[in-house]
Amino acid sequence: MTLHPPPPAEAAIDAPLVRALLREQHPDLAALPLTDGRAGWDNQVYRLGDTLAVRLPRREAAASLIVREQQWLSHLAPHLPLPVPAPTRAGRPGCGYPWSWSIVPWFEGDSGTAASLDTVPSAEALGRFLRALHQPAPPDAPLNPWRGVPLPSRTPAMMDYLTRLGTRVDTGHVRAAWERLVRTPPWSAPPVWIHGDLHPGNVIVSEGRVSAVIDFGDLTAGDPATDLALAWMAMSSSTRQVFRDAARSAASPVDDDTWTRARGWALALGVAFVAHARSDPQFEALGLATIDAVLSEQT
Repeated sequence: MTLHPPPPAEAAIDAPLVRALLREQHPDLAALPLTDGRAGWDNQVYRLGDTLAVRLPRREAAASLIVREQQWLSHLAPHLPLPVPAPTRAGRPGCGYPWSWSIVPWFEGDSGTAASLDTVPSAEALGRFLRALHQPAPPDAPLNPWRGVPLPSRTPAMMDYLTRLGTRVDTGHVRAAWERLVRTPPWSAPPVWIHGDLHPGNVIVSEGRVSAVIDFGDLTAGDPATDLALAWMAMSSSTRQVFRDAARSAASPVDDDTWTRARGWALALGVAFVAHARSDPQFEALGLATIDAVLSEQT
């Protein structure tokens, strides 16, 4: 999912540049058609032939995220029950372009923002995916100061975002809910692998079924509650329970405290979505629906 308008690009990227990089570094792929150039918040993506895509950071802040995916995703992918965009080739700076870049699989289908995830098969598939992903992470796993961290660390950002929202949300109700949720005991088990940015826009649906999970730039080790927040972004109460049951594992049992923290993460992310939506009605709608889903469970 892209927040619009995205930040200005810090590197000029166009099809001729991508073609030049391919000729220089991956000449066996350089003759394939380049189509569907899309500028996201952090990256620009071109479809390469029928089955591949070229993914290039458009901002320096995103350059390290591409390297993170290159370093770790190929190790995780064989253990996951859904396809993920593990890089098939790595690119280096060249042709005037300053950062590393990747060639990844292209996944056909629709974003989860355009296709419902509120079905039992989708909930089961996503829960099983997280059960496989949420395993103990090694000591050298990447760290992320914004995801997988203790929930109270989100409080400053939450309060800042609420001051921007005006009457778009019931800020008093949100503040009261947040004050309750941040009192939940923190994650005390060893950190597990988490996706870090698991929202419907990073889920691909093909022919009505979840077919891939994408965008692992925020991959990190920490509290699995961050990923479990997806339940309030995309599912009704009945399918949330299916998702929760499917996500349980020895490393991440999804106990009541973890589930409550996940609701807190959903509230924090929903508020952030609305605060950053700007001119993107779809993104704002997702944020508002997420906030409503969380608040509807508060007593």
